[in-house]
Amino acid sequence: MVRDSDALVSRTAEARLVRLADARLYLCTGLRPAFPEFLDDVLAAGVDVVQLREKGLEWQPEAAGLAVTREIAQGRGALVSANDRADLAAFTGVDVLHVGQCDIPPRLARQLLGPDVLIGQSTHDIDQLTAAIEDPDVDYFCVGPVRATPTKQGRAPVGLELPRLAARLAPPFVLGAKPWFVTGGVDGTTLDEVLDTGARRVVVVRGITEAADPGAAAAALSGRLRAA
Repeated sequence: MVRDSDALVSRTAEARLVRLADARLYLCTGLRPAFPEFLDDVLAAGVDVVQLREKGLEWQPEAAGLAVTREIAQGRGALVSANDRADLAAFTGVDVLHVGQCDIPPRLARQLLGPDVLIGQSTHDIDQLTAAIEDPDVDYFCVGPVRATPTKQGRAPVGLELPRLAARLAPPFVLGAKPWFVTGGVDGTTLDEVLDTGARRVVVVRGITEAADPGAAAAALSGRLRAA
């Protein structure tokens, strides 16, 4: 996969894009007790991308959390994403910056980050989705939330039609198609309806973080995604 905006992609970006193209399971998690052990468990079980999402942290605690996440993820071959903060992504050595529609625009984030760090963007309607597909600075996008979720309070669910549209416009695992993930209430009980839209990549929060056995939950989700 070659980023449209770069005639030549750095070796670092190219390697990250290859790993992103193969990714199925993206975990968003906050800090928690026994955080390193939790991370190692779920990454070993099949999480491909992990985003540290802890709203309200000051710069140094969040940078420290990202450093721990990077150390563990590197040993498991997973990508690490910073949430919203381009300044953190620029100085902590993460693989990915993920931004929302009201965060720094991808083109400005690219100016700060250079070519190596991948950029993802959340989309919530048809216009945002098509813009993300066409934006040369967006390396992947997320579609959702398909269900109401406490992690996105006040955000109305988009339902399953938007993922169906994304599957038509950017068919998963077709050469040249931009990777995308479905978000919002995805867990073991809702995964089948998400897969029925044509989606093959998902973002999971509570389906792993609140599971009685997070590693087993991650393994089950990863296995179903890779078999789809």
